[in-house]
Amino acid sequence: MATPDPDGLLAEQLLRLTRRLHRVQKSQLERHALGITPAQSRLLRTLAHFAEPPRMADLAAALEVVPRAVTTLVDALEAGGKVRRAPDPANRRVIRVELTDEGHTALRELHRARRAAAAEILAPLTDGQRESLGALLDTLVGAAVPEQKQGVRC
Repeated sequence: MATPDPDGLLAEQLLRLTRRLHRVQKSQLERHALGITPAQSRLLRTLAHFAEPPRMADLAAALEVVPRAVTTLVDALEAGGKVRRAPDPANRRVIRVELTDEGHTALRELHRARRAAAAEILAPLTDGQRESLGALLDTLVGAAVPEQKQGVRC
């Protein structure tokens, strides 16, 4: 008889929750008819956390993806009017990415969609359970994400 693996079970539960959260969030994005993918949503949220428009390389580092992936996301968001590329005033060879007014509007809608997804997922929990879950997640995220100390959160 196999010995139970509590850490393996927890890891599987976390993976299942992550997949469910992704599905619910995607459904909420579709319901709000934003025409934005979860990856594009993440880029917009990340972009909003920069004090000044970042370079593409800065976005890639913050998102922990290769620069080519950021280019693809920015291309799609730019085509949709959510972001624009702008030359850096100090060095015209450097391109920065900034939110447009439509991008700011989309971020507000994304925030509503994310809150609706969270409400759906957290509905079975009491207030006390939510508080406990939040504290546990803070502990896990704080231990695993050093870039949050640098002020870039997604």
